Amino acid sequence: MHTTNPNTSTPSERSEIATDREEQRENRISTAQLANAAEHRPEADTQPVQPRPEDRAERPALFEGDEGGRFRGRWGDIQASFVDEPRKAVESADELVAEVMQRLAQQFASERQHLEQQWDRGGETDTEALRQALRRYRSFFDRLLAF
Repeated sequence: MHTTNPNTSTPSERSEIATDREEQRENRISTAQLANAAEHRPEADTQPVQPRPEDRAERPALFEGDEGGRFRGRWGDIQASFVDEPRKAVESADELVAEVMQRLAQQFASERQHLEQQWDRGGETDTEALRQALRRYRSFFDRLLAF
């Protein structure tokens, strides 16, 4: 990315800056893109699920290590930038939310793939591993509906 001052740059440099910005926008994912991808999925059961009190007590972390902390740090930076650049802050917030959603989907897909590989090899998956997987799904599901 160029750090040229747009007020003192040449028309050629300004054109390069604009091209770089456009390329960055094209490579970003948004919540709208995620929503459009979800539209191609079959309808889910619409029966409400009631969270159990014991489910709220112990919620496994959605991100391992300091990954969640890095997302929270970026969120803090976005909020702080709102005063100076509100539009950019909202765009960045959308991109961060989309990135977090995509990362969560990747984690669940990886876990499912691991389990399916065990099943395809004819191996028995430990009931405790399946219980933990279901627990993570339930915790995530409950958090999504906690609004």
